[in-house]
Amino acid sequence: MTPFGAKLRDLRAKKGVTQAQMAAELDVSPAYLSALEHGKRGAPSWAFIQKIIQYFELIWDDAEGLKDLAHMSKPKVTIDTSGMDPRATYAANLLALSLGRMDSDALDELLSLVKR
Repeated sequence: MTPFGAKLRDLRAKKGVTQAQMAAELDVSPAYLSALEHGKRGAPSWAFIQKIIQYFELIWDDAEGLKDLAHMSKPKVTIDTSGMDPRATYAANLLALSLGRMDSDALDELLSLVKR
C-alpha cells in the first residue's frame, strides 16, 4: 500500500462509502480505486486528485497534503546513482535489499534521517 492509498482508504472509511459508491461518483471503476488503495497503480493524475479533493471537500492543508502524498506514492522507485560516490550506489542497493524487512521503528528512524 502507498501513502496515498492508505489516506484514500482512510478518507473513504470516514465518509462511510464503499469503493463502488466512490467510483460511481468519480466516474472510474471500483477496480481502479482498489488498485490505488493497494499500491498497484502509480500516482493518479492531477485532474483525478482534484476530483478526490472535491469529493471529500478537502481544503487548504488537507488538500495540499493529499497532493503531496500522491507525489510520494510511486510504488516502483528507481534511484540513479551514476556519477555519485560509490557509497551512494552501495547504500541504494542495501536499502533495496533491506527495506521490506524493516519494522515500523526502523522505518521511522530511516525517514527521520532522510528528512534531515
